[in-house]
Amino acid sequence: MNEIKTELLVQDLTKEFESGSESLPILSGINLKMNEGNALAVTGPSGSGKSTLLYIIGTLESPTSGTVTISGENPFEKNETELALFRNQSIGFIFQDHHLLPQCNVLENVLLPTLAADQQSAEQEETARQFLDRVGLSHRLTHRPSRLSGGERQRVAVCRALINNPSIILADEPTGNLDQKSANEIGSLLLELCEEQKKILVCVTHSLELAGRFPQKVELTTGTFQSPVFS
Repeated sequence: MNEIKTELLVQDLTKEFESGSESLPILSGINLKMNEGNALAVTGPSGSGKSTLLYIIGTLESPTSGTVTISGENPFEKNETELALFRNQSIGFIFQDHHLLPQCNVLENVLLPTLAADQQSAEQEETARQFLDRVGLSHRLTHRPSRLSGGERQRVAVCRALINNPSIILADEPTGNLDQKSANEIGSLLLELCEEQKKILVCVTHSLELAGRFPQKVELTTGTFQSPVFS
């Protein structure tokens, strides 16, 4: 039996928000095709729709029209419970703010996504430990976030995003709150892990330096891409 390879396909995507009696267009005619191992940086001015696009791909927002399919599935055809499980298993999120729980230690924070499907196990814990060792935090397992630097917290967030072995990693300004050294380290880590584990990586960033390190990049302005993406 042939293994199903991950594919992200966005077709004719639009998004509008209601503002009083008017509709405010955010995205218009977005088309995007990515396969496993592809890494894309999306740049553009504030308000151009970058984060909205990321949230739709991540199924946190629904499109006004158009389709998103992930490995042949349209997640927006699922009911709320099915969609939540799909998101938990298929998509890993990394945000500008790490969103670590302050009452949990490093290892517990990484394992949090495994609780949603009641799948936490000794195997999952070992995977978490391996990830944390991979990012140089094996000596910080029992530390709470308050004892970590900004770069260390974001490395924990990267591990948390990967713990359920998602096919797609979505990063929204992952280096926005970091100093230059930490930003470089996180950028390298994301690209290395994407290539090693054959993930699809979509990163929204204002940093042209970070975007320049990606094999593919595109600018989003006035709600649409300025050039074709993986056409």
